[in-house]
Amino acid sequence: MFQNRKDIVYVILAGIFITNAIVAELIGGKLIDVFGVPMSIGILPWPIVFITTDLINEYFGEKGVKKLSLITAGLIIYTFIILSFAVKIPSTGISSVTTEQFTAVFGQSQLIIIGSIAAFIVSQLIDVSIFHFVKNKTGNKMIWLRSTGSTVISQLIDSFIVLGIAFYLPGIMDGKTYIISGFTGYSVKLVIAILMTPMIYLGHYLIEKYLKNESVQKNG
Repeated sequence: MFQNRKDIVYVILAGIFITNAIVAELIGGKLIDVFGVPMSIGILPWPIVFITTDLINEYFGEKGVKKLSLITAGLIIYTFIILSFAVKIPSTGISSVTTEQFTAVFGQSQLIIIGSIAAFIVSQLIDVSIFHFVKNKTGNKMIWLRSTGSTVISQLIDSFIVLGIAFYLPGIMDGKTYIISGFTGYSVKLVIAILMTPMIYLGHYLIEKYLKNESVQKNG
């Protein structure tokens, strides 16, 4: 364990990835208005997930992302299981958070949980497949294309899966609102992904420098 710096890089990226994915699920039940269109606030941590997904893809390959995505999905399920027990246990009289308040925040419906997990797994599998397809065509060039391109397509699917299962199927959103909300959420993710592209290059630079220093120390 931790035999080299690349192992440490993977653990750090995995920690960042898992933390942001779980936080996104926990806050995803809150809807906000974006230009008058409802959208889940769970979108906030996803730019970091975009970056770490692409960096893990780059340095640890398709298997690295798939394994981590399945582990993360399992941890998300575990998180909701713990929360379901916590919701059922009544709060004491001196608690600053009442049972009703706690339930309102963390007692998300099963459809929201199912929708978010399904969207996460599907979008990650699509992302990693497109990423490596583009990389096989372009080699080590055009990092922006494989990073942004994989995000553009995978998040289109993600946006509509989670809204469809969590809000459209149970009747919380009508068809028109579902389509508008899906494209609005996707547009926001697309803009964020494009704006975050320089962070991908920064991540590459820092990791390459960190790994190169290890190589220099060994050769020295």
